[in-house]
Amino acid sequence: MITIVLGAQWGDEGKGKLTDILCAEASLCARAQGGNNAGHTIVANGQTYDFHMLPSGLINPKCDNLIGTGCVVHIPSFFKELEDLHKKGLDTEGRIHISSRAHIVLDLHILIDGLEEDELTEAAEQEQLSDGQVVVANKTTGGAIGTTKKGIGPAYSAKHARAGVRIHQIIEKEDFDKRLRVLARMAQKRYGSAFDVYDVEAEIAKFDTYRERLRPFVINSEPFMSNAQKNNMSILVEGANALMLDIDHGTYPYVTSSPTGTGGAISGLGLWFREIKKVIGVVKAYTTRVGSGPFPSEALNDDGDALQRIGHEYGVTTGRRRRCGWLDIVVLKYSCTVNGYTSLNLTKLDILDHFETIRVAVAYTRPDGRAIESFPADLRVLEDCNVIYEDLPGWKGKGTVAGVRSWDELPLEARSYVEFIEKRVGVSVGFIGTGVGREDMIVR
Repeated sequence: MITIVLGAQWGDEGKGKLTDILCAEASLCARAQGGNNAGHTIVANGQTYDFHMLPSGLINPKCDNLIGTGCVVHIPSFFKELEDLHKKGLDTEGRIHISSRAHIVLDLHILIDGLEEDELTEAAEQEQLSDGQVVVANKTTGGAIGTTKKGIGPAYSAKHARAGVRIHQIIEKEDFDKRLRVLARMAQKRYGSAFDVYDVEAEIAKFDTYRERLRPFVINSEPFMSNAQKNNMSILVEGANALMLDIDHGTYPYVTSSPTGTGGAISGLGLWFREIKKVIGVVKAYTTRVGSGPFPSEALNDDGDALQRIGHEYGVTTGRRRRCGWLDIVVLKYSCTVNGYTSLNLTKLDILDHFETIRVAVAYTRPDGRAIESFPADLRVLEDCNVIYEDLPGWKGKGTVAGVRSWDELPLEARSYVEFIEKRVGVSVGFIGTGVGREDMIVR
């Protein structure tokens, strides 16, 4: 039986906590896509764990873990993250595997990531309007993407251009070294003197120290996953990023470089669709986004500042301040349409304890008042649209959500808020997060 946990907004919804809870019953936890640009924080047994590349199932001593074929792996970060978990007392021996077909993120890719972001910013600042004014890069239609600069995009670009390096290729030193030198020459030709800081021989020397350390983790994941499904193992797929950052379905080009939805999970791990029993969408009780790109319900006022401050909204991977705003039903309905969620996990409902009125974005209209039927592909439409809000009564001074463990104990207004979401999107809310701890979760 397969359960897939996916982000329903722009990431940082709190997927790791639900994954941690569900891992108690799972035999295998797997990552299907992304790299160490993802970030989960899990609080368990009085300890805080930050996950970036590794599956959260490592917290469960009985759970096997796989970094799947659809992922890209920065080897130094893999070992560093593993080391950090060991320092906190986790025994991962024999429980973490990497697909031999997964691609590698090189330091070369990380440098290129930064150079490409700089180029996009410079290009937007140089573009001239017809009247001679300079276009200033903005968060919706111009300038840098706002990547984590972890090399993820260039690694995926190399993969699809058939110029990438896969995990199994590390093992053969002579071929690996030749391939890396070719990639370095290509990048030098493309970026010129800006690429002079890269030392290909230094990176080759690094991999000489990783080669034998890496070997025990590498497996042929296709028969591994086939056997797991044949044997009806309980498999939990831990999505990274979120649907609105999907390379195909997200707010392109302000997206990540991999398929982050149900389809990406299937292709990235070789899942049999008939074995998928649950697809759970994780959605924050409000909305956040890191980096550039459209964000229709962003609250550029005291409400947004309060959500950011009370919710401690800083990225796990980058430490960047997250942009904050109200829950967007248009985004959530679109996410449900693409991913086909069987249920939702509403997280951080306790943050709304502090608001007398809770706003919800329920529709978009064009400047002339015409309704926009679904989340549009054209970012210019988003930039010009009017957001229609519905105001719901909060429960400030009437009760608290923080730490509540059962549905009936929630304030009436909080229950009404959850039911409002269910009615609008047509998907039931099966899990409700009420605090940072593992136990702060209502299961319906």
